[in-house]
Amino acid sequence: MLIDSDVLVLHTRGNVAAAQRLNAIEQWQISVVTYMELAQGCSDKSDLERLKKGLAARQVRVLQITPAISQRAANLIDALALSHGMRVADALIAATAIEHRMPLLTANLKHFSPITDLNVEAFVR
Repeated sequence: MLIDSDVLVLHTRGNVAAAQRLNAIEQWQISVVTYMELAQGCSDKSDLERLKKGLAARQVRVLQITPAISQRAANLIDALALSHGMRVADALIAATAIEHRMPLLTANLKHFSPITDLNVEAFVR
């Protein structure tokens, strides 16, 4: 299962349902794009260090962007940017899940539902 940043943010903000769902996942996996989104949201260096330590303590596997992921993301942008407002980060995260043949856990159904070959698990707050 690939975990989207929105679920992790909810977890850090004390959302009990997010904590319960994440605790049920044995191996947390995120896209490097998700890591960058989380890091970008940090307010200072100590916040960034807490993020890094938290991910390391949980042994989160960060999946890198490969040429296949890049190509699939570009195809998603071509197909969905004009009609559905597909953005680069979401295209890369979706492409990562598709290329690794894993479902995406997200609360952001609006951005990911148009992708027909993506297995989305909706996180309901």
